[in-house]
Amino acid sequence: MTATAAPTVLTARALLLDMDGTLVNSDAVVERIWRRWAERHGLDGDEVMKVVHGRQGHASMAVLLPDRPVEQNLADNARMLAEETADMDGVVAIPGAPEFLASLRGLPHALVTSADVPLSTARMAAAGLELPDVRVTAESVGTSKPDPEGFLKGAAELGVAPAECVVFEDSGAGIAAGRAAGMRVVGVGPRAGAHGPDVVVRDLTQVRVEPRNDGTLGIHIG
Repeated sequence: MTATAAPTVLTARALLLDMDGTLVNSDAVVERIWRRWAERHGLDGDEVMKVVHGRQGHASMAVLLPDRPVEQNLADNARMLAEETADMDGVVAIPGAPEFLASLRGLPHALVTSADVPLSTARMAAAGLELPDVRVTAESVGTSKPDPEGFLKGAAELGVAPAECVVFEDSGAGIAAGRAAGMRVVGVGPRAGAHGPDVVVRDLTQVRVEPRNDGTLGIHIG
C-alpha cells in the first residue's frame, strides 16, 4: 500500500500508539532541550533534530557522539528527562487525539513510547489526554526504537499477534520499529511520510476506529 491519505480501511485486532508527535505535540519542548544540548556539545542543532525524534535520549546520543561512553549518555539522558518533565510549555494534543483515544475505550490498544513513566504521564496530562491502561515506556524495554522490542512487548501484553496490530507513529525510528515488528504503520503528521508508512494522515482527525462483530477493528483512514 502506498503512503497516502486517500480513503482506505485497515483491519486489526489491536492498535499500538506512539506518544510524541502522534498523540501529543511536544515539538517545542524537544527543540528547546535538544538544541541546548547540541550547543553544549558543539553540534549543529538542525542535524541533531534529524536524529532525536522517536528514540530514547541515550540512543540519540550514541548516534550523535559515537565515541562517548554509554555511562555518560545514560547520565546525560537522566538529566534531560528531568528537564523535559519539568517543561510542559507548548505541550498540546495532536488534533483529533482526544476523540481518537475516547473511541478506543474498551478496545485493545497500548501506548508504546520512548519516554519514561514520569515524562509520559506529565505530557499526556498536559495535553489533556487519557493514558491507555497498557503502557510500554522506556523502563519497559532494553533497546530503544528503531528496535521493535517495544511494539512486540505491547502486542504480547495485549495478547495479539504482531501481524494483527497497527502502529501509529510519526518518526523515522518509530516507523522502522513498527516495520521491524511485522506490523502495519499509519504515519501521523509531516515527519511521517518520508519514512515509508503504509498510509499517512495529516493528524488524527483523519482516523476513525470502528469495532466489528468478529472482534476486529476497522480503521477508517481519510
